[in-house]
Amino acid sequence: MLIHKAFTLTDINNTAGKFYIETYGCQMNFSDSEVVASILSDNGYTLTRSIDEADIILVNTCSIRENAETRVWGRLDVYRLQKKEKPSVLIGVLGCMAERLKEKLLSKEKLVDIVVGPDAYRDLPTLLQSAKEGQEGINVLLSREETYADINPVRLDKNGVSAFVSIMRGCNNMCTYCVVPYVRGAERSRDPETIIREVKELINNGYKEVTLLGQNVDSYNWVNGENKKVGFAELLEMVAKVDHNIRVRFSTSHPKDLSDDVLYTMAMYENICDHIHLPVQSGSSRVLDLMNRGYSREYYMGRIEAIRRILPSSTISTDMITGFCAETEEDHEQTLSLMEWVGYDFAYMFKYSERPNTKAARRMQDDVPEDVKARRLTEIIELQNKLSEESKKKDIGKRFKVLVEGVSKKSDEQFYGRTSQNKVVVFPKEDSKIGDYVFVKVHESTQATLIGTISKS
Repeated sequence: MLIHKAFTLTDINNTAGKFYIETYGCQMNFSDSEVVASILSDNGYTLTRSIDEADIILVNTCSIRENAETRVWGRLDVYRLQKKEKPSVLIGVLGCMAERLKEKLLSKEKLVDIVVGPDAYRDLPTLLQSAKEGQEGINVLLSREETYADINPVRLDKNGVSAFVSIMRGCNNMCTYCVVPYVRGAERSRDPETIIREVKELINNGYKEVTLLGQNVDSYNWVNGENKKVGFAELLEMVAKVDHNIRVRFSTSHPKDLSDDVLYTMAMYENICDHIHLPVQSGSSRVLDLMNRGYSREYYMGRIEAIRRILPSSTISTDMITGFCAETEEDHEQTLSLMEWVGYDFAYMFKYSERPNTKAARRMQDDVPEDVKARRLTEIIELQNKLSEESKKKDIGKRFKVLVEGVSKKSDEQFYGRTSQNKVVVFPKEDSKIGDYVFVKVHESTQATLIGTISKS
């Protein structure tokens, strides 16, 4: 899931300087930016709303897809123009792209002043000081222990309703197309007590929803010195029991690791939302094997059947890659047929873009022509649009509990929120306010949105 956000807070007087941060990529990057903001704030820096006022410009980056990197290169051009007008400005690249492209970023042209990988954010104050003194500021070392468990993130999303809570870092799934294990390192799980403490702090600060984050949350496996183990199903239950009024979501699941225990835990607690994001990537067992996904089409279908059996009201979303190495028309048709069979509510859909140094780049040929990739992606998008529309239409006439998240983009007289099934609902405000739970009866729908009114009974 690729997102982009520029984070801002009200300025206060401060001597260390003002920093501005933009984030590109997934929810994990968003969460990491909150950790960065906390570390810098604790060291005397101030987060600013204006790039023009910034003494430090940071971009937190993603390397998962070529398009994400291209957008960052474009932003770096903008930052360098800013530096021409204000030579004292420091420019820093953080995250996955920093890890992958450190040599290029610190080339003779000196594109940036500091380069910091995902496991080195604690070093930012020292690296910034080095850069101010004209030295090279770089740390991209990966860690087997770092989880930032002791850091209380600065919450950067202004709605004050929903928050991300990182439960683990890294990934052990060596999918042949993916750079994540190389730029984020191996899996390590965070102490559950620190997770519960963070959730309680969020509740005390008025938050109504938490999303537990990990590259593969189902692999969460914390073991203490006494060999006590906590898996993801146990952690999910611990979080749900903190307060039955706080909604709990999680992302992302891996099909080979999504257990029935997790599904039964979701079924036991009403405040665990009825939505599972289960990336499939392809509907062809042959392509899944080439991707090293660790499951077949039939196994994935078995997991979908388990969700339907244990959580019949749950919606399912997915990720899809088309045009992977050696993908045939038959493979593509199998993807389309799987989509039809599952009936996804939503999907993130992409053309395959070869990522340097991955196994696919080293050992496979990117042999599907670009025009074929584009045509297949169009077919996948068109099918998903139809499936999304059908999914929304099924909700017309139904009544849902909705968490009010903000003002609708189309009208100041309307709020929007999400159902437990992660469907966006738009409705007249009436006497509700942001952060409330309201019951909304759905009267109509679009491909992406449910439309309704508050129902008192």
